[in-house]
Amino acid sequence: MILGGGESGTGAAILAKKHGYAVFLSDYGSIKEKYKEMLSEQLITWEEGKHTQTEMEDATEVVKSPGIPESSPIVTYFLEQGIPVISEIEFAARYTTGKLIGITGTNGKTTTKDSPTTS
Repeated sequence: MILGGGESGTGAAILAKKHGYAVFLSDYGSIKEKYKEMLSEQLITWEEGKHTQTEMEDATEVVKSPGIPESSPIVTYFLEQGIPVISEIEFAARYTTGKLIGITGTNGKTTTKDSPTTS
């Protein structure tokens, strides 16, 4: 189950489908047309404007987009059911052999990204 139909959620859904997962994407808001097209092209089932209970019952793992708070009712539901909820970055990391460097926090990421490398 993918929660969130923006860029990161759509990317996670496509990656999951590529690796053989049965994927369902759900967004409580609306999904941009370009992401709907991408999902439909990949034959990924999706919904917007709701979270369907029957679809949630089949989930064995949830990939959550970063804009969805941990305290949201949908995330709380999955956690109470004992279903793992992970970020799309954590999910994608399973499929790379490259080194990963994570920069977190509210401030400083743009500065870090734009700083020249010194030796």
